[in-house]
Amino acid sequence: MHTVAILVLDNVVPFDMATPFQMFGWTRLPDGRRPYRVRLCAESPEVPTEGFALRIDRGLDGLADADTIIVPGCDDTGPPSEEVVAALRRAARSGTRIASVCVGAFVLAEAGLLDGLRATTHWMATGELAQRFPDVQVEPDVLYVDNGQILTSAGAAAGLDMCLHMIRRDLGSAVAAHTARMSVVPLEREGGQAQFIVHEHPPVPRGSALEPLLEWIEDNLAGEITLGAMAERSGMSERTFSRRFREQTGTTPLQWLLRARVRRAQYLLENSDHPVERIARQAGFGSPTAFRERFRRVVGTTPHAYRSAFQGRAAVGA
Repeated sequence: MHTVAILVLDNVVPFDMATPFQMFGWTRLPDGRRPYRVRLCAESPEVPTEGFALRIDRGLDGLADADTIIVPGCDDTGPPSEEVVAALRRAARSGTRIASVCVGAFVLAEAGLLDGLRATTHWMATGELAQRFPDVQVEPDVLYVDNGQILTSAGAAAGLDMCLHMIRRDLGSAVAAHTARMSVVPLEREGGQAQFIVHEHPPVPRGSALEPLLEWIEDNLAGEITLGAMAERSGMSERTFSRRFREQTGTTPLQWLLRARVRRAQYLLENSDHPVERIARQAGFGSPTAFRERFRRVVGTTPHAYRSAFQGRAAVGA
């Protein structure tokens, strides 16, 4: 039987911990047998978390003979204890499969287990992970990353995707599909976590000389807006305009325009029942094909899938 040890650290996120506990616990072979033995392990018998405390029977010694170790996220992404780091490093050297849920990736990174590898975490924490651990290749737009022995997943719900992936890798698609049905989740989800990132309207530098132009662009996204037209409206040559635009916004005029158009499309997909072709025109894309390609590149999924996931009930009934 395959032993899955879940490392429960102080201030653990309960959902991050419960996801692998339930997913592997629910898994059954075709003959009804349990293929996984799931245990919780911690540094001390009582683990505080927000609103309650957890009683854990096994200490860090419970990691030693595990086949898989999973590290859930914690409310505090500070460094773990030396004992935890040492236990994870020993497990990695022995070939144990180690995975993280959400910001649990920070614990793996502190132990040096992500150095030179691709990894992900919750999209709100990807920047911090990349900054604190420059040897880690952070992938902000995916649901999980499988490096073989080491795996990382994005936000809490992405832990479901990663666990199902691990189950399928261990036992095949039929067993993983049964576990997915038991959990009432799809075996595979379309897209990555980019679709869950709120793409705010590109920032308008308040008080800058560009502010009137950027507001004009937002008001006229459906029309044709060229670099020449933007430069002329600003009273500059295209070269000077492009240089000053990057200085004040951190991006190019055309990238800012495309970002604004994608955000307008997201809003329309969420709040209207307009067909995709009409939304493409309203957001200023030249064709539905160009719209779909750009939308998928930025958001990580198709306009149709995005609408299915995020459209409000009021818009559906409109």
